[in-house]
Amino acid sequence: MALFTFFFLYAAMFLTALVFSALGLGGGTLYLPMQLFFHIDFHVAAATSLFLILVTSLSSTLVFRKAKMVDWAMALVMEAATTVGGFLGGLYSGHFSGHTLTILFAAVIGFAAYFMVKGFKPKPVDAPEASRPHLWYRHLGFESYQINLAIALPVCLVVGGLSGLIGIGGGILKIPMMVLLFHVPMNVAVGSSAFMVGVTASGGFLGHLKAGHCDWKIALALAPGVFLAGQLGARKSINVDKKKMKVYFGYFLFALAVLLAIRTVL
Repeated sequence: MALFTFFFLYAAMFLTALVFSALGLGGGTLYLPMQLFFHIDFHVAAATSLFLILVTSLSSTLVFRKAKMVDWAMALVMEAATTVGGFLGGLYSGHFSGHTLTILFAAVIGFAAYFMVKGFKPKPVDAPEASRPHLWYRHLGFESYQINLAIALPVCLVVGGLSGLIGIGGGILKIPMMVLLFHVPMNVAVGSSAFMVGVTASGGFLGHLKAGHCDWKIALALAPGVFLAGQLGARKSINVDKKKMKVYFGYFLFALAVLLAIRTVL
């Protein structure tokens, strides 16, 4: 890789981590396509993307933990399923062509963009009922919400598998899932997602590593900038209006999905 190309990619990854960490996301929706535009092999790009998501997640989680925005119990239970899915997705990604996975990736981005633009409208939490053991009632600070485990675990398995296949941490799917399906407050969803995407990415990364897709030179060279940006973005996130950011970012994702779709056709 030429020196100019590396510095350009380094700066782009830094800005990506800065913005995505503020949204509780891992950055895979941009880490991957940016590498593809520089003609890096899809499977190597996916493995590098997952490694950088791990770094971003670690950095931003350190900040969100201090702000008490992470529901650790919820995150760990959900990640038990998503990590398995992420590992299987990463392991078997080699059975799909880069062209097919790029189309799938564009579709996922478009799906996430729709919900970001549409917005989230959580419903109030019902009173606990002993007759509904599949509902897990959660409390974090002044927030209350419920997790339907009968739905959450299978959905998390699918989200993890898809994330591992296309080299993302799954935050663009997990935040809509937590808020729309389980009415988790936005601030808790963002903080918890920052941790969860790293766990999911670890499963996918291990799968890619076992399949021999990792280029350590690229991954380790980009990691320091991503870690610093994760710290800065997460600190900024605590006082940012996330509704407006997500709407604007949703339109950006729509544009990115269209560009990726065009790139696969040309």
